[in-house]
Amino acid sequence: MKRYKAYRLTLGWQIVIGLVLGVFFGVIFYKNNAAITVMQNIGTMFINLIQMIVLPIVVSCLTVGIASMGDIKKLGRVGLKTIIYFELMTTIAIALGMIVANVLHPGTLIDIHSLHGSDISQYMATAKTAQHTGIWGTLIGIIPTNIFKSLANGDMMPVIFFSVFFGLGIAAIGEKGKILIDGLNAVAEVMFKVTNWVMHAAPIGVCALIGVALAEMGIGALIPLGYFVAIAYVTMTAFILVIMGIVAKIFGFSIFDLLLVIKDEIILAFSTASSEAVLPKMIEKMDKFGTSQGIVSFVIPTGYTFNLDGSAIYQSIAALFLAQAYHINLSIGQQITLLVVLMITSKGMAGVPGASFVVLLATISTIGVPVTGLTFIAGIDRIVDMGRTAVNVVGNSLATVVIGKSEKEFDEEKSKKYIASFKKHSVVENAE
Repeated sequence: MKRYKAYRLTLGWQIVIGLVLGVFFGVIFYKNNAAITVMQNIGTMFINLIQMIVLPIVVSCLTVGIASMGDIKKLGRVGLKTIIYFELMTTIAIALGMIVANVLHPGTLIDIHSLHGSDISQYMATAKTAQHTGIWGTLIGIIPTNIFKSLANGDMMPVIFFSVFFGLGIAAIGEKGKILIDGLNAVAEVMFKVTNWVMHAAPIGVCALIGVALAEMGIGALIPLGYFVAIAYVTMTAFILVIMGIVAKIFGFSIFDLLLVIKDEIILAFSTASSEAVLPKMIEKMDKFGTSQGIVSFVIPTGYTFNLDGSAIYQSIAALFLAQAYHINLSIGQQITLLVVLMITSKGMAGVPGASFVVLLATISTIGVPVTGLTFIAGIDRIVDMGRTAVNVVGNSLATVVIGKSEKEFDEEKSKKYIASFKKHSVVENAE
């Protein structure tokens, strides 16, 4: 019996198999409406299962974490550090994407008029709403008028805002609040247990989500834009290994240790193109990685809205790709303006469905690119979305360690033991 268990596939490998099967079914059932409907529904059910878990975990973990932090000055310091760090990393990501696009010129090799356009009406409607709301509307929207309505709508930032104040309130009443902390800790433990159960369905969900994407789009849609997709992926990989690697080195740890610990979550985020799919496990793992619960519970949910490094890379490359395809030569001044506009717009669109594409809609007009140009890259958006989601997940895990270490709330011994357990597991797998 023990020998049989030793050969049981890990969740990561199960997800990889699900991904491969999804590609197979996507090719086999290309434009097959019945199969597309089945896969779409199965994929939606899996994402709904994850969304069912996310907010209870965020509320319970964040409230307890803030209550244990207890000090509003400390919270303000952590919040300021977090926002500054997010802004710096996002700006570097945008700049890197623009440099790569300027050096490799992906758009000059494309005849834009030979490409087939895709429907972007859903993004157009979202962009108009988001632009009408603006940055002030976004800031006002962070404050919930009805927390239960925000929970029902799945609005992350209002829930975070309420949880922070609720946690501070619990800390302020001292011993009387202990019963609430105990209750919320129990809720968190229950939801983590439920998360482990739901993760057993991940390979099926991944298979369905990949399958429906390819069945609708077809492999043929990738061929004309293959160079653009390849450049985006290479740039994202370089950002993780070089830029994030340097940041990790500065703060005294290895990016490869972090990647080893969260490899299953990276694969799942990549396969589903959903950051929410891994949020519960990320909170659990980064706590075990050594960062204090208060930092983890605050940084990760906030990062899901404001620290989207993968999305920033994609937006900058895509904007210059379209400019090059339309033979629009941008001066250094125009490109700096584009960088600033992308920085501001990406924060103003935070939390908007399809945010990366919506940001592009709101941005490309500033450099003279017709909005219709986006219809030509809409078809491959899902494929690139997989990569940028994985980068976003790595970026948020890195942020928790950086902020934790800067606040001296990082347990080095706990981290070493946790990393060692993964290395030992990898050695055992390779030996088998």
